[in-house]
Amino acid sequence: MEKRLQNKVALVTGGSRGIGAAIARRFAKEGAHVVISFTASKDKAHSLVNELEKEGVQAFALQADQANPAQVKAFVEKAGQHFGRIDILVNNAGIYAEGAIDDPDLDIEAIIRQLAVNVGGVFATTRAAVSFMKQGGRIITIGSINGERITLAGGADYAATKAALVGYTHGWARDLGPKNITVNLVQPGPIDTDMNPDNTEFAEMIKKNVPLGRYGKPEEIASAVAFLASQEASYITGAALTVDGGFLA
Repeated sequence: MEKRLQNKVALVTGGSRGIGAAIARRFAKEGAHVVISFTASKDKAHSLVNELEKEGVQAFALQADQANPAQVKAFVEKAGQHFGRIDILVNNAGIYAEGAIDDPDLDIEAIIRQLAVNVGGVFATTRAAVSFMKQGGRIITIGSINGERITLAGGADYAATKAALVGYTHGWARDLGPKNITVNLVQPGPIDTDMNPDNTEFAEMIKKNVPLGRYGKPEEIASAVAFLASQEASYITGAALTVDGGFLA
């Protein structure tokens, strides 16, 4: 594999499993040093670090709750100070909480935490990271096709958090364009992860609406992210790249 990211420094939030882990692996294979954050999956995070180091790169795992701005700032600063810079930021960490607006038993605390992680965490991480970024930096956020279309009842709050990322992507692209820092969004469709496994009745129902007839793999999202992180995507900013097997077609 061509190492398009040789000696770049990449931060991946929520990088211990799923899409985040796939991105971290792809970055390491492309030659980047990788720092991942995790909230609770300590063993998985450190196991992944050992795997990444076998690619001949530096790798670290640091604990940080994305809902806690102080922890987020500390995570970014530790990484930035260690390497002296941050070249790539991937805002991947996210959680899912659902419930209809008229549900009397709606878990309000879960909805508030979802906003704090999915929106507040992206804001806090990006704000902390840009101070370590130089010309040619890359900011890539993992959104969702639900930011454009919600097909099931009860998902409005989650969809709202992902729609907010579209606005941030557009706005930050203008804020950071003069510094030659690109800002883009990847919007996955149904992807086989712990949060949304490809072995349930729900998955079978969803696949009927996917033109390619299957769930995507985390590695397919990682490929899109690696492209946006590379020099090949130097003139792409403020864009949303949908990777959904045609679900929104």
